[in-house]
Amino acid sequence: MVSVDIEDTFAEAFPMIVGRILITAESEKWAQQAAISATGFASSIIMSPAEAGIEGVTVPPDKTPDGRPGVNIQIYHRTGHEFKSQMLTRIGQCILTCPTTAAFDSIYGAKKRLKIGRAIRLFGDGYQKKDTLGDRTIWRIPVMEGEFIIEDKFGVRRGVAGGNLLIMADTLKNALSATESAVTAIRSVEGVVTTFPGGICRSGSKVGSNKYKLPASTNHPFCPAIRGSIEDSKVPDGVGSIYEIVFNGIDLTCLKKSMAEGVKAASSAEGVVKISAVNFGGKLGPYKISLRESL
Repeated sequence: MVSVDIEDTFAEAFPMIVGRILITAESEKWAQQAAISATGFASSIIMSPAEAGIEGVTVPPDKTPDGRPGVNIQIYHRTGHEFKSQMLTRIGQCILTCPTTAAFDSIYGAKKRLKIGRAIRLFGDGYQKKDTLGDRTIWRIPVMEGEFIIEDKFGVRRGVAGGNLLIMADTLKNALSATESAVTAIRSVEGVVTTFPGGICRSGSKVGSNKYKLPASTNHPFCPAIRGSIEDSKVPDGVGSIYEIVFNGIDLTCLKKSMAEGVKAASSAEGVVKISAVNFGGKLGPYKISLRESL
């Protein structure tokens, strides 16, 4: 087995506001469908209206408030006003409208709670009813199917965003396979989400641009196609393709655990030459997640 170079570096993470929504439905299929819709167009706050993702650990019926299968999603933003707007929009447009779903707060460690359900109840046009489900205050909103149930308040706290890995392999096929395995391992940690399509970012990005007035541009030192034509290439010999995984977590503990799981999965995959991470020398965020120390 060829030894994989795990670079002695760190991923630079930063705080963001996060909410966690437990979506339940008559079947896991419909819970997942609502989750997919509610986390769309939310890969990176650089150009998306939010960052959002689906947790890989599903919630069994005996662990949900209404005894139905569920899935957790997370929504992130930098400011409280925009965060609340994204919560309202994504629940109202993508969960309320989806067959058989209900929405419950599932964040932990929150000291503040927002009146999300209380705002969405207005869709009931006066026909909504306040009720309780166990120890939760809920709203029953009439819809053509029956009722949409949503919890009155949703917790909000500071999460950690920007965990990342760079997986470098000899061929595109091996790089993709290794990264898929790493994404599965990262998403096996409760409280963690990956925000890009399928958990994988092929473009990479750097802050700003060398040539244009852009907030971000291609991370050119890690692009194999131009390795021979630039002076600052960081693509190692024997590497033909690189993928990045970006992941967020409710707290630093789960983010560090997911980093370890991702590194272990990638380092055992065929064709992987090197594993690294993107950072900006501590200028972007206060959290430094070391690749080697995470193991």
